[in-house]
Amino acid sequence: MTDHIRTPITRRHALAGAAALTAATVLPLGATAQAQQKPAAWPTRPLKIVVGFPGGSSPDLTARLLAEPLAQALGQPVVVENRPGAGGNIAAAQVARADDDHTIGLMINGNMTIAKILNPDTPYDPLKDLTPVSLIAVAPLVLSVPASVAESGAAYIAAAKAAGDKWNYGTPGVGTVGHLGMELLKSRAGIAPVHVPYPGNPQVIAAIIGGQIQMSLLPPGLAMAQVRGGKLKAIGVTSLGRSSLVPDVPSLSEAGVRDFQLEIWNAVAAPNSLPKAHVNKLAALLTEIVRREDIRQKIFAQGWQVAGTGPEGLARRIKSDTAAMTEVIQRNNIRPG
Repeated sequence: MTDHIRTPITRRHALAGAAALTAATVLPLGATAQAQQKPAAWPTRPLKIVVGFPGGSSPDLTARLLAEPLAQALGQPVVVENRPGAGGNIAAAQVARADDDHTIGLMINGNMTIAKILNPDTPYDPLKDLTPVSLIAVAPLVLSVPASVAESGAAYIAAAKAAGDKWNYGTPGVGTVGHLGMELLKSRAGIAPVHVPYPGNPQVIAAIIGGQIQMSLLPPGLAMAQVRGGKLKAIGVTSLGRSSLVPDVPSLSEAGVRDFQLEIWNAVAAPNSLPKAHVNKLAALLTEIVRREDIRQKIFAQGWQVAGTGPEGLARRIKSDTAAMTEVIQRNNIRPG
């Protein structure tokens, strides 16, 4: 009798113990799954923005303008590191190779579009090795000519057509945006001035003033300082319509140049290895920062219009600009000097 009574009691205890063991096993597993789903804190140490140009350059000024508010938003210091050289491609290559999840870059359009197409020896592929984060700001170029020119934009373009290859244009070098932009303009406007490369834009400006060349595409900050000083004349901007940066200068479309748009821009990119969650976090913060009125005004004062797009908007710009510039490079067999 005693054994008969003990057996059911033991079975019940065994079942209860098994249930308790199962619950004890399931709960920690569920807690672990929840912990895995929770995003890890990032960044966990200072974030580095690599800039491929020296201190005081336009990309450097933009990076330093973004660094402080970005540090406040992330809760970690943001350090700007200058690695000038090769038109910004040395720094871009450093960013492309970074695997520490704490390195990003402030780059110009050439670094993120046609670097590899222009020079096959470029040690990174912008379309494969870099991830778009945010298009920060854009600006048109200004078609700048001698101050003595009296003609309108349309009349000057007509004069350039008549001059053929007897006219020259200047740029800071082969493969620069001024060079590729002028070659694109030549195809759209039906003009044929000959390219003359110079060490930099100051020498280009001096050559226009001295009569050695007849035109150049210059950044608005440089061009308009000379225009206001009476040394150059601006006959058109390369944006589709007039730019708020230079509202008194007509667009080249008003001068009869159709299907032509060219803007310089700067953007934040990350190595392709940076997790998408971190990319999206950075993009959201940067978009919010550049759209603040005080930041927008400071960027405008540096000669830029705020864009503030996320990864998708930047990716679209990269795609369209790469296609247009690749056509120019291949048609003219352009290689860096």
